[in-house]
Amino acid sequence: MTLPLPASPDGADRAFQVDLRGLVDLLSHHLYSSPRVYLRELLQNAVDALTARRGLEPGAPEGAFGIRLFADGSVVRVEDDGVGLSEADVHTFLATIGRSSKRADGIAEQRGDFIGQFGIGLLSCFLVADEIHVLSRSARTPDAPAVEWRGHGDGSYSVRTLPASARPRPGTTVTLTPRSDTGEWTRPDQVHALGRHFGSLLRHPVCFSDGTAGAPTVSVNPEPAPWARTYPTPGSRSRALAAYGEEVFGFAPLDTIELDLPAVGLKGIACVLPEAVPAGRRHGHRVHVKGMLLSEQADEILPEWAFFVRCVIDAESLRPTASRESLYEDDTLAAVRDALAERLREWIARAAASDPELLGRFLQAHHLAVKSLAVHDDEILRLLLPWLPFETTDGHTTLDEFARTHRTVLVTSSVEEFRQVAAIASAAGLGVVNGGYTYDRELVHRLPEIRPEASVADLDPATLTAHLDPVDRETELAASAYLALARDALAVFDCDVALRTFHPASAPALLVDSREARHERTRSQLAREQEGGLWGDILGALRQEAPRAQLILNQLNPLVRTAVAIDEPELARTSAEALYGQAALLSRRPLRPAESSLINRSFLDLLAHALRKDS
Repeated sequence: MTLPLPASPDGADRAFQVDLRGLVDLLSHHLYSSPRVYLRELLQNAVDALTARRGLEPGAPEGAFGIRLFADGSVVRVEDDGVGLSEADVHTFLATIGRSSKRADGIAEQRGDFIGQFGIGLLSCFLVADEIHVLSRSARTPDAPAVEWRGHGDGSYSVRTLPASARPRPGTTVTLTPRSDTGEWTRPDQVHALGRHFGSLLRHPVCFSDGTAGAPTVSVNPEPAPWARTYPTPGSRSRALAAYGEEVFGFAPLDTIELDLPAVGLKGIACVLPEAVPAGRRHGHRVHVKGMLLSEQADEILPEWAFFVRCVIDAESLRPTASRESLYEDDTLAAVRDALAERLREWIARAAASDPELLGRFLQAHHLAVKSLAVHDDEILRLLLPWLPFETTDGHTTLDEFARTHRTVLVTSSVEEFRQVAAIASAAGLGVVNGGYTYDRELVHRLPEIRPEASVADLDPATLTAHLDPVDRETELAASAYLALARDALAVFDCDVALRTFHPASAPALLVDSREARHERTRSQLAREQEGGLWGDILGALRQEAPRAQLILNQLNPLVRTAVAIDEPELARTSAEALYGQAALLSRRPLRPAESSLINRSFLDLLAHALRKDS
């Protein structure tokens, strides 16, 4: 579309000039996702025409009006038995871009019965053809003549009136002559496939023919939607819905959930994915509006936490956007999203109450999705928190089972903290849950809401070290010289050193150091370096001392007993550094550059000492 022409000298307004080729280019690159939508738009117009015809003749038998598709490689034709167009309608609606025939003749009051809303669908045909031929006859006037309209890609068109015999019955036929570069969208097999793709759930009969001699006309939508059919038993219904879900999505659903919202005329199914998907990854859902496929990627129909299902729905009252490839975000869509979310909650509740085997398989695959829901949904929390699996010092188990064994449940703030203490805490009889994964720490702290007798607390170094047995006085004194050298060697890491006894005896040392403590020490060090001088000394004196790490040596370990007996200072320092390095590695946290350097240096020093001793 060009800019408006300047006003004439007398001030009279001029009409906008439209560059149809430019408009078609705009549609193809910015409104529609693919040229294939031309067939959807033609089907939509045909369905709306049939709906209007049914309004004129409500007593007509079911199936009396239908749609016929034809493609033989040279033309594509869509014919319907709908309400048709008069000559005045053709001039008004086919020659005026943006005007919808559904606004006229009292049809505006019935817009909810129609799929189309924007009156530009016919332009999409210029995505695959340079000429559109429309032959129509109105059903509103008994003896109405036929009307022919020819539109061209350069923006020109012609209209002429033909005898009624040119089209004996009311309705409309749209014929396209495809361009040579659009064969992939207009081949007979492709037209048939597109017809099934967009129109498989349409309520009006749609058939296809390729003009081959002797070839039968085939139905595009031979059966109603699977949820609209009757079945002999509930089991056969469930199997049929699951088979349909597998046909549409390509996976066998773990279960199917029927969706039915009568207030908006919505029916369909949600297919539970049999395998886990990454948190936040959203799968598109197939949304039909009045039977016509609108979108295969309508992720806005469900909340973000529902990424464990994929849906096929057909609705009456949802509004499509201008491209008719997604849904208009309004109050109706928000209400539908909330109602569908409630259906998913009800399914989870039923599984928890009556089908623990299904619930177990569901949680095994989708526990992260359920955890994200339970954080914000008290009902799901109450139903499923006891069933959810967590990583604990007793292995992977449910909180319900874990709380029966451990009256006080301790929870770590990070995965590395859990891995650092798990073996020793387990040997000490402490019940610790790994709270480092998404949602886990928050959910564990809500356990008393479900089991009031349970107590939950964050694990801190003092809790763990309090459960480690002290060594006797004589052993402590004998090791004091070594411990002093070790503290001096590790002072650069703000690390204290202590000697204790704990199980398992195979663990030579435990490094107790939280992420928060490391961050605080780093922050304090940077502050001291930046402040400097007298003012820095004053602030340093006033600032609370940052928490230190602790290297706890295990007196039960043979290697530690040998190390604390070393009387050579340099070797003692090197052995302390090696024990620190091993404990840091076992914590599985990222190593700082200084720690990596220490590990390499201590290994080489011990190797050099061993070689000198052997020589």
